[in-house]
Amino acid sequence: MTDLGPLRITAGFMCSLVLATPPAQAETPLSPVPYTNLELMLDAAIRFEALPRRAEPGIALDSPVRAGLAWLGERLGGQSVFNNMQHDRLSGAPHTPLSVVAGAPGASLSAAYHRGFGSTALFPLGPAGFPALNSRGEGAVAILFDHDQPAFGLRVHSDYAAPLGQARPQGYVTLTFYTREGHLITRHRQRLNTAVTELGFARAGHTPDIAAITITNDDPGGIALDDILYQTAPAAF
Repeated sequence: MTDLGPLRITAGFMCSLVLATPPAQAETPLSPVPYTNLELMLDAAIRFEALPRRAEPGIALDSPVRAGLAWLGERLGGQSVFNNMQHDRLSGAPHTPLSVVAGAPGASLSAAYHRGFGSTALFPLGPAGFPALNSRGEGAVAILFDHDQPAFGLRVHSDYAAPLGQARPQGYVTLTFYTREGHLITRHRQRLNTAVTELGFARAGHTPDIAAITITNDDPGGIALDDILYQTAPAAF
């Protein structure tokens, strides 16, 4: 502790001290966490092996999908989808109570065996529609959990590695996190790796208030999703 003793502090000195002191940094609402850590912390994973195993293009999912203690669709109720080049984008705030909404028939979601994952994976379908190759992975996904989450993880597959080094540049995936009241928590934009990118996030202070997440991307080859980690009941960390 600094002892100021009998030093006389003038108003002008105090003013300059306040101006020179940097503001305290606001707490980050969401922190990256290694996916492997979340595999140990969280007790459930959404996988798609219960669906019929089909080679690509797989099967179209034209209605919201119930998976474990969550619903999956194209967007949250109240949001609109629009096309940016060949990829879907979402706009608007979600309505409450939160719900998931499917896209147009053939332009919502599909599931197919994915050799990169070695399992059945989820494909968000873009505007070209099922079963077009250039639709697979170019759409949007919304996930609505029964219970508010303190953390969340998933695996995203983008383009395959090219043996001759001629792969297209990877794009970005954007995850947007909402509370049960439809309030925006934060938005995270992540550059994708070739093949599988493992993503994990935890709320500041492990506050369990993540109710819904939307996922969009601009990767040239589109994305597939699998192994979505979550908690089946309110967790105590």
